[in-house]
Amino acid sequence: MEIKIRPYKTEDTQAILAIINHNILHSTALYDYTIRSYEQQKNILEEKIHKNFPVIVAELDGNVVGFGMYSEFRFREAYKFTVEHSVYVNENFHGKGIGKKLLQELIVLARKQKLHTMIAVIDAENQSSVEFHEKFGFVTAGIIKESGYKFDRWLHSVIMQLILE
Repeated sequence: MEIKIRPYKTEDTQAILAIINHNILHSTALYDYTIRSYEQQKNILEEKIHKNFPVIVAELDGNVVGFGMYSEFRFREAYKFTVEHSVYVNENFHGKGIGKKLLQELIVLARKQKLHTMIAVIDAENQSSVEFHEKFGFVTAGIIKESGYKFDRWLHSVIMQLILE
């Protein structure tokens, strides 16, 4: 099983959309309620690339099984060296090291872009994601209680941080 990490191409959009929409419907990984259309997802990805942020995919046997990206953490000028990242893996391929390869590559790309801080915003119920990020040196910077509401309950956001330099 060879996992290839490569830059996003437009033809990857449908596979990415399936991963995103699954998470919207079945998890608290995304605090969205409504699934996205192909055009919405394509525009989100292309906007990140237009702003010089990477979008990468994990490919296995010619199929996209995961993706990762980062972009602005906040929109004020002084935050320009801080990014927030996302990594998603198709639910049928969890536990195979795909997320690890994606996050490793995002960290490399962020360092090449001379960024200073990478932020992860994780639902507090997702302890496996918190532990996953800790393996890469992320530390918990804070918890925002009741920051989201989904599936008829309040959700807490764990803010994790990795200093890149």
